[in-house]
Amino acid sequence: MNPSIERRRFLKQLGVSAGAAPFLSGLPGFGSLMAGDAKGPKKRLIVMFSPNGTIPEEFWPETAEGKYEFKRILKPLEPYKNRVAVLKGLSNKIGGDGDRHMRGMSCLLTGKELFPGNIQGGSDSPAGWASGISIDQELKNFFQANDATRTRFGSLEFGVAVPNRADPWTRMSYAGPNQPVAPIDDPKKMMERLYGRMEDKENLVSLVDDVQKDIEKVSARLGSEDRQLLNEHLNLVRELEKELSQQDENKELAHPMPEIDPKVELVNDNTPRISRIQMDLMVNALANDMTRIATLQYMRSVGQARMNWLGVEEGHHGLSHEPDNNADAKEKLTKINEWFAGELAYLTKRLSETPEPGADGSMLDYTTIVWLNELGKGNSHTLDNIPFVLIGGEKATGFKMGRQIEFPKGTPHNRLLLSIAQSMGHDIQSFGTDMFCTDGALNLA
Repeated sequence: MNPSIERRRFLKQLGVSAGAAPFLSGLPGFGSLMAGDAKGPKKRLIVMFSPNGTIPEEFWPETAEGKYEFKRILKPLEPYKNRVAVLKGLSNKIGGDGDRHMRGMSCLLTGKELFPGNIQGGSDSPAGWASGISIDQELKNFFQANDATRTRFGSLEFGVAVPNRADPWTRMSYAGPNQPVAPIDDPKKMMERLYGRMEDKENLVSLVDDVQKDIEKVSARLGSEDRQLLNEHLNLVRELEKELSQQDENKELAHPMPEIDPKVELVNDNTPRISRIQMDLMVNALANDMTRIATLQYMRSVGQARMNWLGVEEGHHGLSHEPDNNADAKEKLTKINEWFAGELAYLTKRLSETPEPGADGSMLDYTTIVWLNELGKGNSHTLDNIPFVLIGGEKATGFKMGRQIEFPKGTPHNRLLLSIAQSMGHDIQSFGTDMFCTDGALNLA
């Protein structure tokens, strides 16, 4: 029996509308009211992307003489240092058509070559879309094929300041060969996807009120833990409704549309606020088991975001091309990457403070976050030593955290993708281009 069909039938028997389903379906006690619903802790994956490489000397932790000390870029993650594993030595070995930004972005989660195409970038050959599925969508399909792990959406793709254009520099998720998946970077559109169509401000404000009577019918049959989770869900949705209503009143809060190939992309000062709303929506969706797979994409590869809120007026990609002896550019790039790490720290905090429904510990204990970049270093366009950071709980994956792991230089990142799949219970032996998985998954235990 398809669990989503069974839930709808059960709600109907209770006299509850389908509109209440997003608020009720993820509650541990709701499953106990239904015969055959899966129990126990879940495994989740979040992939977070930030572009244009890092500043190696400010990123890689100090590990000499047994130390494990964060430098500037990772300092925002200091409260969670024992939950962080930094992976050094991994390379994107995928060759073929396309420049390194294109291959860095569209081969990052697919681990497979780009198709030949007519999109020209840099001085390399033109290319098209990726020729394989990405690891997030692979795991989505794996979970959706199993009644015990199937969710309403399968996966959710969040964006922050992602330009409204489609090319290999803007897409990292692929449902299959030649099938890029676009992230949603408008929180209102994401809210509509999660909770239904909101035609105008009045409907948006009344979203929770519309299902309040239905929820009251069910809440009396729920335990205290479920009622607390339900109240937190409703309160967060109300808060987000207010945020988005204010956004409707001030059109300047939306991201301005960038030109196709601008020298500087206009990413305004509201970007940090949109980032937090998107993360709150994501955690809410995960907590209520709307999905177990999520991606969060900031900007794009070769992106020229101008981060005024950091005092950075130049475009990000242009700064990343400056030589190493440009101290001003280096400082601004460090600030930019510190900000991304700070957003990741907020996401980690939200997960750590949210109890795991139906299990001991927090959601962070059962979630793996992967922070990645399409390049190791911007001005060299290297695909070696790409900064990969894992955050989460060993309960979910068996990965040992609280350390930096140094692999032999040039270790294919396909092996990390394979490790992630296997840690989620998907026992595949290769992912992406087979030749880069001949040594199997990485040992992260």
